[in-house]
Amino acid sequence: MLEQESLLQLLKEKFNNTDCRSDAESFEQYGQDWTRFYPVNTLAITFPRDETDLQWLVNFAREHSIALVPSGGRTGLSAGAVATEGEIIVSLERMNKILEFNSDDSTVRCQAGVITAVLQQFAEDNDLYYPVDFASTGSSHIGGNAATNAGGIRVIRYGMTREQIVGLKVVTGTGEILNLNNGLDKNATGYDLRHLMIGSEGTLGFITEVTVKLIQPPGPQAVVVLGVEDLDALMPVLKSFRSKLTLSAFEFFSDQAMSKVITHQNLQQPFESRTPYYALIEVDMEKQGSDKQLLNCFEYAFEQGWIVDGVLSSSDAQAESLWKLREGISESISPWTPYKNDISVRTSKVAKFLAAVEDKLEVAYQGFETIWFGHIGDGNLHLNILKPELMSVDEFKATCMSFSNIIYQTVADFEGSISAEHGVGLLKKEFLHFSRSEAEVNLQRSIKKTFDPDNILNPGKIF
Repeated sequence: MLEQESLLQLLKEKFNNTDCRSDAESFEQYGQDWTRFYPVNTLAITFPRDETDLQWLVNFAREHSIALVPSGGRTGLSAGAVATEGEIIVSLERMNKILEFNSDDSTVRCQAGVITAVLQQFAEDNDLYYPVDFASTGSSHIGGNAATNAGGIRVIRYGMTREQIVGLKVVTGTGEILNLNNGLDKNATGYDLRHLMIGSEGTLGFITEVTVKLIQPPGPQAVVVLGVEDLDALMPVLKSFRSKLTLSAFEFFSDQAMSKVITHQNLQQPFESRTPYYALIEVDMEKQGSDKQLLNCFEYAFEQGWIVDGVLSSSDAQAESLWKLREGISESISPWTPYKNDISVRTSKVAKFLAAVEDKLEVAYQGFETIWFGHIGDGNLHLNILKPELMSVDEFKATCMSFSNIIYQTVADFEGSISAEHGVGLLKKEFLHFSRSEAEVNLQRSIKKTFDPDNILNPGKIF
């Protein structure tokens, strides 16, 4: 194996100084994601322009026994895009073109580096809609969304990223280029490798192009924020509103979470009362009589004692302001270097699961500030443990990792998932057995070996 200096020289001969960087500032910028828990150790950052460049990198990595770490917008929260072992970072940000739009099929083919918000705007400009939405749309890439099967705030209505993808182009760990599904709505020809690549966290191949199916835009939306005293009231509220209305989102957050947002973004609290928990509901108002049904649901929830107070948006501006109470949470708590638990159970089990975890938190994280929020309408909860000011990041991470067995055992008891939408990466791989059986993990290892026989693609992630 060549020395690092020689490898770096070969990379710079292939990729000029513009497309290959080896300075400390670039390492810090491109070598990690939002987890911030792992030290960066990388050989170089490369910026391929097309599949030919990626094939060259794969062959180079195989020849010299060096690993490649795919990098998108680096907004992940499980250290899936982190380089810690001298790998080459492969940033896809310069493969950022929208390649083809087919108005008859309502599909758009774009390179992996297209930013999610750009795709959303493109859809809007063509009177269509891309429904996958979350706080990092302004920086996340569509390729990264596919690689992690990103979820977000409207899964209750539109599903995860995989529901929108009708085609993928991939460069595997052997340098093969695969065109998967070709934008077809129906294709019953054996295994659908497209869905295998979605959520694979860059361990099976580089996703270079994504073809997504756009949909008709939704009609007018209204937003409701409700104050809830008791966890047991959350599911009856969901069931009641869902039975009468079309919901685009059903979110939840704790009072501690709202306090952080209000302070950080200088917002007003939604109503005078303060309660332990809040539900935010986005409702489709397109159908005739929806406004009356919404008011009836609100009044019924109040009569049943499920809610203490609430507010209904009366304008788009007010709806946007209410959404800030939920979407601003992650940014508001980031100064505390939160340890994030992205967990899920079946929606019917959410209330009992929350109560069970709360009991565990009183023991495991006594003295720590905990922040709850999440997409409760699809069973996805985000538990954030905030780092005490005087505790080092390493000590904090070690403490949280040691307590994770307690939390994840509860997840397993409820037949849930230790990672609902953030992936496994480095952060959660030692806990994978709480969600996957030994047989499943062994099959996953076999699949990786097929697509990446030399283990050069994002090694050490997932398992």
